[in-house]
Amino acid sequence: MFSKFWQVIKDDSKRTFEVCGQCSSENSFTNKIYGMQKAGMNVSGITPPVTNKTSSKDLIKIIGYTKEDGLQQRLLNEFRQITMPPMDDEWES
Repeated sequence: MFSKFWQVIKDDSKRTFEVCGQCSSENSFTNKIYGMQKAGMNVSGITPPVTNKTSSKDLIKIIGYTKEDGLQQRLLNEFRQITMPPMDDEWES
């Protein structure tokens, strides 16, 4: 499958970003970002096209943001904590 877009997730509170990878359809990525926003997280995502100037994810830069490795995983963990209550509470009652 031919990739046409980069997936870039941004933490607008900490002004950091991570290039997650390439995709040909950004629907799943966009839905995850929307879910995080609906849960109250200050995140956003962009899907710039893959071009000759941005053929490598290391070449992608966002003005005013710094690169953070592992940002997507950290945000997904925060999202799980917000949306899924701990299971320990159910066993204590």
